[in-house]
Amino acid sequence: MSAQNIIFPAQILRGPGVIAQLGEICAKAGERALVIGGHQALAATESTIREQLSSSGVTLVGCEWFGGQSSESNITRLAGCVETLGADVIIGVGGGKSLDTCKAVGVAAHVPVITVPTIAATCAAVTPLTIRYHDDGHFRDLYPLPQAPHAVIIDSELLARAPLRWLAAGLGDTLAKWYEFRAIGEQHTQLSGIASASSANSRICYDLIATFGGEACEAARAGQSNAALEQVLDAIFMFAGLTSLMSSGAHAAAAHAIYEGFTVCDKTREFGHGLLVGFGNLCLLALENRSDEEMLEAIALAHACAVPLRLAEIADLNPDELDAIVQESVIAPDMQNMPGKVTPQALYQAIDRVTHLADAFLAA
Repeated sequence: MSAQNIIFPAQILRGPGVIAQLGEICAKAGERALVIGGHQALAATESTIREQLSSSGVTLVGCEWFGGQSSESNITRLAGCVETLGADVIIGVGGGKSLDTCKAVGVAAHVPVITVPTIAATCAAVTPLTIRYHDDGHFRDLYPLPQAPHAVIIDSELLARAPLRWLAAGLGDTLAKWYEFRAIGEQHTQLSGIASASSANSRICYDLIATFGGEACEAARAGQSNAALEQVLDAIFMFAGLTSLMSSGAHAAAAHAIYEGFTVCDKTREFGHGLLVGFGNLCLLALENRSDEEMLEAIALAHACAVPLRLAEIADLNPDELDAIVQESVIAPDMQNMPGKVTPQALYQAIDRVTHLADAFLAA
């Protein structure tokens, strides 16, 4: 029998204002901290981080932009910064690409990483996995890591102030945990205990978003945290993270493959991982030949969660651009997890069906 290797974060802290515990947490991990993040994330958190580290006796050795892509060149560059500055702990702030970069830098530099997501767009803050891209933004690969973050600080007040589109991205990405796991899991008559736990967590993700997703989006529109947002953040970070951790990342399917296809197009590459995955969820259901009733239910939920329902909401694509996306999607690694072979024609038909049903839903 093969060995099972599940890597968890040492601590996940979620709630309003919990960034106020960063200094105490960081002091247990190291004495010299390097902060790495996106431009907006650094601007939103730097003063708080400085205060927290100062009050806890941790030296801030520098603040570095992550580089824009979680690419090998940025990971190598930042690992060099860790060594040059003598940092013994990394604080990563920002969204998925920023946090994925920080986690990989931590592995390369052999130092612990504390993640502070400033947008709730993916579960990247908790997982021992980096999605790597080329410097130009094209998808490269999934890069498993031998360590998870030392601590994850999920401050709901901070996340409520982010633009709605990023919460919507998190909702789309998290819904994929259930839709994709179901698509893959149904080809197996028996699940192991760990796979069953992963499946159960993915269903919790769906149920929480179906119950609280719309209300959470209203909270984000108002820039205020509420109980619904707290529940949704648990889905996006904790339960989605557990799904990924306990399946060793082997739960993705057509929705993520379609996202990977979108990365070949300049018009769609920076639209948002979770928003593109959210549209991919609807295409996945069409590829599975789900009923119109089930499709419309999924479309209604996606709409309540501010997820795009049609290609036109993502970008104005010409036939060549769409064909490039379709051709790349069907050969993407995650598409190979589907129970049967997905052809370009099948994907075109799925997109057309989603568009037709979305048009009918919006017109009703």
